Amino acid sequence: MYPAIGTGTICLLFGKSRQAWYDTQQRKGHDELEETFVLKLVDEIRQEMPRLGTQKLHHMLESNFAEHHIKIGRDKFYDLLGRHGYLLRYRRRKPYTTDSRHRFKKYPNLIRDLLLTGAGQLWVSDITYIRSGSGFNYLSLVTDAYSRKIVGYSLWPSLESAGAIKALEMALSGNKRSKGVVHHSDRGVQYCCNDYVRCIEKACIQLSMTEKGDPYENAIAERVNGILKTEFGLSDYFMSNSLAQEAVNKAIDMYNNRRPHASCDYMTPTLAHDQNGPLHKRWKQPKWREVQEEKHVN
Repeated sequence: MYPAIGTGTICLLFGKSRQAWYDTQQRKGHDELEETFVLKLVDEIRQEMPRLGTQKLHHMLESNFAEHHIKIGRDKFYDLLGRHGYLLRYRRRKPYTTDSRHRFKKYPNLIRDLLLTGAGQLWVSDITYIRSGSGFNYLSLVTDAYSRKIVGYSLWPSLESAGAIKALEMALSGNKRSKGVVHHSDRGVQYCCNDYVRCIEKACIQLSMTEKGDPYENAIAERVNGILKTEFGLSDYFMSNSLAQEAVNKAIDMYNNRRPHASCDYMTPTLAHDQNGPLHKRWKQPKWREVQEEKHVN
């Protein structure tokens, strides 16, 4: 049986004073308490937005960190969330909702060199699917490209043009001056059909469409679809149409009014909608830490 070795003896063996050892233990305890507090703040936000990305979480919590004198940069924040399993993994889904093989007129792309200086200049539209108890419902969205605010939406039980028209009508009802707005979409039959075109022409809106079916020509609309599905749970299965509709309403409200958008200087879309002049984009090519989070799995 070996005799117990005291703290003082251990410190001498490693060339450290007893006080230095106690200071180290105190700092370690403080760091652990700080990390626990940070994770608690993250949990509170993730209760509302469970799929919100780490970079936006860090931005939203900066004022809390300053208030409590917590110094934690973005990389350290990524490390902390990674150690505790808080980083997100996204599954890529590409639903088939576009049929461009039809007899209706297709319109040219008018937005290649369009510089946006305010809301109400360009609307982008797209359709994605929602799984529910009755099969598939289809969510039509109209988004203001300047502010990224969803200004019109409709969840419809089929891919008929009625759902897209209903979303357009919502956008028009909330916009007093639609004249001169450019409406951009893919070449799907819902946007090219006579009923939809009549609504567009009646509102004095210009029609613009992707030219070769390239999703990058309608990247903003595609991105909004992805955010709603990956961050707000709309990729889930819903037991009924009413539950799906409830989830859509909540997701769009949270997206418009709570989620900071990197393309809008980290303002929410609703706040950005009231701005004028070009908005500063806060996103950049992700480093390896961001790539960890955004990694897609099969």
